[in-house]
Amino acid sequence: MAQVSIRINGRSYDIACDDGQEDRIHALAKYVDERVKEISDAVGQIGEQRLLVMTSLLIADELGMAHEKLDNPASQAAEPDPGSLTAAESDALADNIDSMAERVEALADRLGKD
Repeated sequence: MAQVSIRINGRSYDIACDDGQEDRIHALAKYVDERVKEISDAVGQIGEQRLLVMTSLLIADELGMAHEKLDNPASQAAEPDPGSLTAAESDALADNIDSMAERVEALADRLGKD
């Protein structure tokens, strides 16, 4: 069993993993750290626990959307290429992302009150 040290949001964590999986764990930690930074930049430092909960929900949402695409390949053909979006479509997408961030933040607030 291997042991790797990862950093997420400036904190170190020692993680055990199967031998040979060290690079994969580092890559996953880098992805999570990038997502944490995105959330932190958007909503500020709201406490590590809430920040990690919000990031987990965002990653779970991404995973859910990926599963939906795999389960329904016909929907992929209807989706536009991100590089071909008009300014209006790009603005609408940004508004949707902002709205999702607000919903995630509200959920995190409710979780923090429990």
